[in-house]
Amino acid sequence: MTATRPSGTGQITLPRQTHTAEGPHDQTGMYVMHHAFRRDLERFVVAVRRTPVEDHEVWLALQARWAFFDETLHHHHGVEDTSIWPVLMQHAESTRDEADLATLAAMEAEHATIDPGLAEVRAAFERVVERPSEDHRNALDIRLTALSEALLAHMRHEETEALPMIQRTLSTEEFAAAEKAAQRAYPLRMVPALVPWVLDELPAEGRERMFAMAGSAYRLLAKLFVPRYERREKVAFRYL
Repeated sequence: MTATRPSGTGQITLPRQTHTAEGPHDQTGMYVMHHAFRRDLERFVVAVRRTPVEDHEVWLALQARWAFFDETLHHHHGVEDTSIWPVLMQHAESTRDEADLATLAAMEAEHATIDPGLAEVRAAFERVVERPSEDHRNALDIRLTALSEALLAHMRHEETEALPMIQRTLSTEEFAAAEKAAQRAYPLRMVPALVPWVLDELPAEGRERMFAMAGSAYRLLAKLFVPRYERREKVAFRYL
């Protein structure tokens, strides 16, 4: 996938996005991922509160769906930790920019806080599935809500400070290298779910940009995999 956009157009702005960092690099991929994470967090919080504890089929589907969210976020943060923040840190250290150094330290600290939260939610889902009860559902609700708040705050911070830093700091070559790392981050086995997941609730402009960036194969994959994805979503989020 190449990070190109139609001539004369600016950065994309999607629902729930807190800031749009204008600049030379097309950050559609980052904003689209954030859109999907925010959408999912809203769905999971509502589903956990509304799904009857005795509906085992739905809880199993929710647990599997959360596992996909968890893994996708893990790969997304992995790209940032290995291919984006270190390059930005080199620039910030060379210029001794205290504000940029503080932002990057915060990005690292926030990732470190989110990882234990993900583990807690995984464990809470297991308890609800294995021993359904209102107490276990309430415990899951508490942990999921806390993690959701942390993730939303992190994405807001990233969009308002870290992504503008990318625009004014990275060279064309450095940004292209980060984009290639993002493309390699997700194993092929995730593609059947990842393609329709990205497109879910994405406005028309976002969908067209994704198709333009990824080429005709992406559009074909969407046609192939969207129906199965939607069937699974209807089960997992039956009570939304």
